[in-house]
Amino acid sequence: MITHVVLFKLKNASEIKKVTEMLRALKKTVPMIRSLEAGEDVLRAQRSYDLALTVKFDTLEDLEKYQTHPEHKKAADYIAGVRESVITVDYES
Repeated sequence: MITHVVLFKLKNASEIKKVTEMLRALKKTVPMIRSLEAGEDVLRAQRSYDLALTVKFDTLEDLEKYQTHPEHKKAADYIAGVRESVITVDYES
């Protein structure tokens, strides 16, 4: 199993709900996703990011297909315009 974790800091907090909904919608349109969670930070601490995404895949190949899937690319393109920073980690379990 491959787990893909992404943390987003957005330029404007007003985008958080829209981006969260956009990411959650990927579960319905990208067939290689095993599970997906997206949620807004509740602490709002100085060091916090605004939004977390965790996606699980059966294989590394499925993660690679996800990265190039048109629906993922559409979401990623939108988010690229509204994010301040992003950090990610992918691990196998």
